Amino acid sequence: MDVTTERIRTCDVTRRGAAAGDAVDSVVVEEPLEIRVMGRPVAVVMRTPGDDRELAAGFVITEGIIELDDLSAVSNCYDANGETAKNVINVSLVEGAKLDYERFRRNMYTTSSCGICGKATLDAVEVQAPPVSSDIRVDEIILYQIAATCRKSQRLFDETGGLHAAALFDPSGKLIDLREDVGRHNAVDKVVGARILGGAPTPIDAILFVSGRAAFEILQKARVAGIAIVAAVGAPTSLAIDCAKRGEITLVGFLRDGGMNIYNRPDRIRARG
Repeated sequence: MDVTTERIRTCDVTRRGAAAGDAVDSVVVEEPLEIRVMGRPVAVVMRTPGDDRELAAGFVITEGIIELDDLSAVSNCYDANGETAKNVINVSLVEGAKLDYERFRRNMYTTSSCGICGKATLDAVEVQAPPVSSDIRVDEIILYQIAATCRKSQRLFDETGGLHAAALFDPSGKLIDLREDVGRHNAVDKVVGARILGGAPTPIDAILFVSGRAAFEILQKARVAGIAIVAAVGAPTSLAIDCAKRGEITLVGFLRDGGMNIYNRPDRIRARG
């Protein structure tokens, strides 16, 4: 069973309104996951254990390592004794699919805070994908509702305070799926991977909501997955805005407290009358 949190005894913890002293606290688990394609390592990501198959599937698709049609299966790896190898996932390809490993090889692991810092070359930073073409439209009030729904659904965040969330919603505001992880980009890969492994078609006709800021790697992953609307609690970066413009993605930031900023393609959001 995957362990996502640990109960640890800490020393000299000062809580608001309480004296310093020993305390037991819940902390999020962070461990490396090696992702292989056809048995060959392509990346090591720092993540919160859980939904590892979804993470691997989302990662290899949104990073442009493989095409969706080339994905055959995602499974655990096994050691020489036939036991499940901890923190190793293998992606299998359909017969005849080819992969240029050197093109996608990373020179170092990917940290939980950054989804692109392990890229081997600058040319590999941006994954090539067509602009998102979608007729999706959403009422402004729905965006405020999905922010509240996501926050209420963050069970592990409530326990640890140390996890990001990524969630997919339909245009009516119904929650499709939600995943939490110590890395915001991992959370996106997990929720996208869940849809892929569940047989949902791509482009994904949904709204992607993220609990932190909207950084470049989030918009890039959304573009590859064909998601037309990305909304974030926090601010976008300049590269995220540029990526949204190139990808024809509606980008919403600062979605909280009854307000929002729209940085691209506001036509997909119907304002309150």
